[in-house]
Amino acid sequence: MAKKSGGGGGGKLILGFLLGIVAVVAGGFLYLRFGPLPVAVVDKPFPFEKELVRLPLHARIDAEKKDAPFGTSEDVFEGGAKVYRAQCASCHGTPGHDVAFAKQMYPQAPQLWKKHAHGNVVGVSDDEPGETYWRVANGIRLTGMPAFRHVLSDTEMWQVSLLLKNADKELPDPVMKILQGQ
Repeated sequence: MAKKSGGGGGGKLILGFLLGIVAVVAGGFLYLRFGPLPVAVVDKPFPFEKELVRLPLHARIDAEKKDAPFGTSEDVFEGGAKVYRAQCASCHGTPGHDVAFAKQMYPQAPQLWKKHAHGNVVGVSDDEPGETYWRVANGIRLTGMPAFRHVLSDTEMWQVSLLLKNADKELPDPVMKILQGQ
C-alpha cells in the first residue's frame, strides 16, 4: 500500500512566501545601499515619483484649504507684492524676469508671472487662493518649497496668495513697481 502525504505542503508554501518577502526586502536594501539612486537634481526621477507626491498633496490641500478672510484691494496687492518681492521672487521670478537657477531645481520652481505652455493660465492664477495659501504656509516636501507659517503672518500669506490669484490680470502701477523693485 502507498503511504499518503501528511499535509506538510502548507508549511512549505508559507516558508516560500516568507523567504520571498525576505529576498525582496534584502534586494531593496542592497539597491538603496549600493545602487545608483537618483539623488542629484540632474538625475532622472524615479518612475511615478511626481505622482507619489502629487496625489496625496492635492488630497490634503482639498481637505484643509480655507477661504480668504478678506477680499482684494490695491492695499492687499501692495502688501502681497512686498512679501512676494522679499520672500518668493528669488525662486519664482518677477513679471518679465526669470530666475536662472530655478530651472536647475528639481522639480523646477515655476515662474509665477508667465503663461503656462498649454493654455492661458498665468502661474497659479487658476488655483483658489486657499490652495496657494496652504502651499505658502505648509511648503511642499521633496520640492524645495519651504513652509512660511513661522516666517510670515497669516495676513501676509493671504496677501501674497490673493496677489498670485490675480497674476493673470492687469495690476495697479504701484504694485508692478514694487514687484519690479522700483
